Amino acid sequence: MSVIAERYNIPEQHFWLHGPRSGQPVEFDASAGMWNVYGYPELHEVLMDPATFSSNTMRVVPKEMLPKEGFSLEGFITQLDPPEHGKLRKLVSSAFTRKVVADLEPRIAALTHELLDEARDRGRFELVTDLAYPLPVIVIAELLGVPSSDRALFKKWADALFQRDAKPTLERRAEDLDAVMKPWREMSDYLADHAAERKLRPRADLLTRLVEAEVDGERLPDDQVVNFAIILLLAGHITTTMLLGNTVLCLDAFPDQQDKARADRSTIPDVIEESLRFLTPFAAVGRATTREVELGGVTIPADQVVMGWLAVANRDPRQFPNPDVFDPGRDPNPHVGFGRGIHFCLGAPLARLEGRVALNILLDRLNPLRTNPDDPAELMPTPTMTGVRRLPLL
Repeated sequence: MSVIAERYNIPEQHFWLHGPRSGQPVEFDASAGMWNVYGYPELHEVLMDPATFSSNTMRVVPKEMLPKEGFSLEGFITQLDPPEHGKLRKLVSSAFTRKVVADLEPRIAALTHELLDEARDRGRFELVTDLAYPLPVIVIAELLGVPSSDRALFKKWADALFQRDAKPTLERRAEDLDAVMKPWREMSDYLADHAAERKLRPRADLLTRLVEAEVDGERLPDDQVVNFAIILLLAGHITTTMLLGNTVLCLDAFPDQQDKARADRSTIPDVIEESLRFLTPFAAVGRATTREVELGGVTIPADQVVMGWLAVANRDPRQFPNPDVFDPGRDPNPHVGFGRGIHFCLGAPLARLEGRVALNILLDRLNPLRTNPDDPAELMPTPTMTGVRRLPLL
């Protein structure tokens, strides 16, 4: 059993954290009706070949399983394939340039201090509620141009959309779709109102940029703008929330690495990269085959759902020696924590910046960074996400 599984209450469904996995790199799960890709080179192949492994997984979900009304995936960039994907991605990447992200550093630092001061005044510190959740939400809300004071709403929607404790199956996907429709509609309405307001009164924010953007000489349809904004709001904070909590968990479990990072702050980016490998926030991504394909010695037919397990591939001993050891000195460390290929996480530079700034300040202000043995960490039960839900610190 790994150090992490012994030390914290790791949910059973996070099987890759409970010791080395036995089995083939690619396996069919008959009970779930889908193929699982666990191996690093095999997953790399999936992520780098969007023509064979399409992101449009809804295409293979039987029609009767889809929500009846009010559900559009237009502009939902994670479900798009080329060439549509490239056009939309180009549009938003102009808003996430290196300079735009770098310019946010002072704001991120100020917010981190502010949130830690408030926690100190309350006399207790729970990392997720007090810092790891509000920090990235405020940053992305300010970028988008929606009130960060609505963050309790965003959290309610995010929890409803992501907190699942059963493993993914085709049947479950259908049930989950029904369960997410209410929060999805609420969030769509909320962002549609803000987008409509930008048409009348443009501002210097990302939402205005989306409303005014043109692809092939045409403005984006309203539902594309809204779906794009949903992705940015959700993905724009959830990954960083998990990344921050996970990194603190790693530094608590491996105190010698915490001492090294505290002594040499230039190693913090490496600590963050190893945290992304060791406790991968988004543990799995879905794809659908467009043709019959051979992968890892097995033949997968066309029109099959394929789950690519990023978290398991990040522990493939063929790629990472001693994968259960948290080692920020790993070189190279080609983890797939942010994906790979055309769908590589758009917000990765922002997540890395938020992680680096917040971690530096935490190390300055808390010595040591230590979890509370009397009030243990709680992890999210969602099988396809690895992140702490609650992390009280001493």
